[in-house]
Amino acid sequence: MEIEIRELHREDIEELADIESEAFSMPWSKQDFEALLSHSYCFYLVALADGHIAGCCGYTDSFHEATIDNVVVAKAYQNQGIGQAMLGELIRRAEASGVVAFTLEVRVSNQKAIHIYEKAGFASEGIRPGFYEKPREDAMIMWRR
Repeated sequence: MEIEIRELHREDIEELADIESEAFSMPWSKQDFEALLSHSYCFYLVALADGHIAGCCGYTDSFHEATIDNVVVAKAYQNQGIGQAMLGELIRRAEASGVVAFTLEVRVSNQKAIHIYEKAGFASEGIRPGFYEKPREDAMIMWRR
């Protein structure tokens, strides 16, 4: 399978919103993704596989510190290295544009995601109690500096 990683386009949003709905209990809407495209401080990538959106990840830049807002891989494409590849490309592009540090939150029970983030150089620096809803769960705060 050949993977292409490129910037998010408006025509990707319909398929991406479906992936979000399958993956998360509180998914982002089409409108949420459309809003990202209008903000110069937001940058999002998609991974394409077999002619379809396989995943998405992106960040919001605030004074050269990026908050990784979303990382999602479609169920059919999980465990194939797509999340790691997208995250690596996102970090590479962000650093090339001047980002010097990255942060994110992840459910403490999401060991697969935590492992991907650790492989990308992130480390846990704290817990946000009760951060997530549906179900209620703590978030691990991770940084890559």
